[in-house]
Amino acid sequence: MAFIKEESEDLKIEETVRYEDAEQQTDQMHLNEDIEELDDVKEEKDLEEEQHSTSGKTPLGSQTESTSQKTAQSGRAASCFICQQCGKGFSTNRKLNIHMRIHTGEKPFACPQCGKCFAEKGNLKSHMITHEDTGERPHTCELCGKSFSRKRYLDVHMMIHTGEKPCRCEQCGKSFSIKKYLDVHMRIHSGEKPYTCPQCEISFIHKNSLKRHMRIHTGEKPFACPQCGKQFTRTTNLEVHMRVHTGEKPYECEQCGDSFTTHKKLEVHMKTHTREKPYDQREETYDSHTSKKPYICPQCGKHFKHKSTLTLHMRLHTGEKPYTCEQCGKSFSRKDCFESHRRIHMDVKPYICPQCGKDFTLIRSFNLHMRTHTRDKLFTCGQCGKSFVQKCNLDSHMIIHTEERPFVCCQCGKCFRSKSNLKSHMKVHSKESRYMCRQCGTSFPDGGQLRDHVKTHIGEKPYMCLECGRSCTKKTSLKIHMRIHSGEKPFTCLECGKCFSCSKGLKFHLQSHFGINLKMEPITHHST
Repeated sequence: MAFIKEESEDLKIEETVRYEDAEQQTDQMHLNEDIEELDDVKEEKDLEEEQHSTSGKTPLGSQTESTSQKTAQSGRAASCFICQQCGKGFSTNRKLNIHMRIHTGEKPFACPQCGKCFAEKGNLKSHMITHEDTGERPHTCELCGKSFSRKRYLDVHMMIHTGEKPCRCEQCGKSFSIKKYLDVHMRIHSGEKPYTCPQCEISFIHKNSLKRHMRIHTGEKPFACPQCGKQFTRTTNLEVHMRVHTGEKPYECEQCGDSFTTHKKLEVHMKTHTREKPYDQREETYDSHTSKKPYICPQCGKHFKHKSTLTLHMRLHTGEKPYTCEQCGKSFSRKDCFESHRRIHMDVKPYICPQCGKDFTLIRSFNLHMRTHTRDKLFTCGQCGKSFVQKCNLDSHMIIHTEERPFVCCQCGKCFRSKSNLKSHMKVHSKESRYMCRQCGTSFPDGGQLRDHVKTHIGEKPYMCLECGRSCTKKTSLKIHMRIHSGEKPFTCLECGKCFSCSKGLKFHLQSHFGINLKMEPITHHST
């Protein structure tokens, strides 16, 4: 997904299980994590090799049919001590105790210099070699210049450039750069999950998966965005989130040039070129990709593809708004609208324009703003040629040409061009003029009108014309003034075709045709 459909960090425990299932399918480890934890993987391997040797088994991928039969027989004879968690057998209790450290996570051997712990003393000794030098990295990659403290780290790194994966799983055909990763992968086929959560008893194949899962219980989100402060449980989620601020889309389609923020979105997009059906042909998901709309609203008859969409739609009829803001009491029918509203109180504006620095609470507001820089105005008036970013703005503009006033006051019959103007007018009848000028006592139905009015007392004119230097108290006044320089005259007389820069000029002109004194509609100016 942005959009930045920003990724959900509030993972539920059952979602972690789904992540583990997906992990079993992909099972890809990033090299930087691999190198950092190579000692840990080696440690597991050493433990398992000892277990295999004591239980009469050879390491995975290296046994022949005849030798496996022999070792199986000797293994059954020698396996007197059985692990209650995974069922493995050992010849001595000491070896069983060493094996149990895989399940318990116990690491009694600690490095005196950096504090890193190990399950076996031999692995601690191997680790101590990293502290013997002064941070020197003598092993350098000739292709990219990256340096490493050990040659085996360089060897693993070189496989990125060569694409070499010599260790192949005989069951599924998947290949790995080193045998240790193949050994870990084999747990998918064996079903072994040695790392168990002590709180909810969910088990995992990888230690890192358990580590990430534990953050659900602790609530820890150690990776924070430096721009908006949003926190994440994983660095990869933070990296994807940062693209919201930078606008980076590193994954480009080679066929059409479209770019995407994540590789997953690119994969879904590529299926539009290959005509591959990206979803299972289950009834519900199939309907969502065809013209079928099986869910019908019983009140208005509208059809929907998804049951969840119908449920949201029904709230329009029932008036149900289950999401209520604790700070201001405002209620919402949809959770996404509620979450967006909460950002107003938190003053969080994560979407920052890279060109002018303006920030926005909502992604859709950010996208609309970006069109002002790209001049991407998709909706054009057929009469005067003026273009707009949004269709609703074009619809409002068209009323100027038609002189249509569809919004009628039920109390006095006065007509208005927009619903907002009618709403402001209705406050006159309800005497709901809560905003009063302290200097002259004039009341206004909304704060925006009062702010504009106060500027007439203090002489403030914050809106300046860049062409001639003239200042205006209101933004709308400056907008009308700018038509003098641009020559724009959007108001056309339907009788003679004469054009005017403002509606007031057209009103006075119409008197020459009809000989009547047309009453002007008061224009409501909202604060921006």
